[in-house]
Amino acid sequence: MIQTEAVTIPDHIHGYPQVAFGGYVAGMLARRSGAETLRVDFRRAVPVESPLELPAGDPGHATLTAADGTLLAQAGPATLDITAAPLPTWAEALAATESALTSPKRPSTDCFGCGVECAPGHGLRLFSWPVHDRRDLMAAAWTPDPGLADAAGELPPEIVWSALDCPGGIAAFAFQRMPLGAVTAALTATQYRPMPAGADYLAHAWPVHHEGRKYTVGVALSTRDGELCALAEALWVAPRTPAG
Repeated sequence: MIQTEAVTIPDHIHGYPQVAFGGYVAGMLARRSGAETLRVDFRRAVPVESPLELPAGDPGHATLTAADGTLLAQAGPATLDITAAPLPTWAEALAATESALTSPKRPSTDCFGCGVECAPGHGLRLFSWPVHDRRDLMAAAWTPDPGLADAAGELPPEIVWSALDCPGGIAAFAFQRMPLGAVTAALTATQYRPMPAGADYLAHAWPVHHEGRKYTVGVALSTRDGELCALAEALWVAPRTPAG
């Protein structure tokens, strides 16, 4: 029987300051659940450097709570009803990443997923940007640092799901005019094959739907040769009062 697991998310694994990175949290629940395809719903902001618990639960399901039992996130088996958008070429992804790193429009942050201020192995350093002459397509060329790998040299669920987070949010900001301050409210994903660290990957994201404060996007991770590794649909929610 699975026992309750005590966890603390380190401070550097954040998106917004003092808030744990959503994709990483989702990956923790995916690892705990073991379901082939999983939907993770975030109920409250998950703090970093605070005692948290992954309680025992039904097979295929997982929850994350604060030490006092407050529900922070929950996950259960799901289906994924989206198809990956046409894959950019490796050259297009490289050009997009170069644009991301040189654009004056891109803020310099220490976000665990897309922050340029993160040292290799201390963050994903996944820099996505709109693909030139490809409508509504965000892409990045990504070679994850070996410091992100598990003992077998593969990216664990926490890192794979993290890589499925920021590209979608940036796509919603760029293509759907999502206001600043938006957060990942739900992430549904599946991983098709192992992803060794140090290999080259393509990340690409595209808008799916927008209604009111809700923004739905798709995100995919593929090998450099175009084999699909992971696929996700993310729901982002904008704040009731847009951030200044």
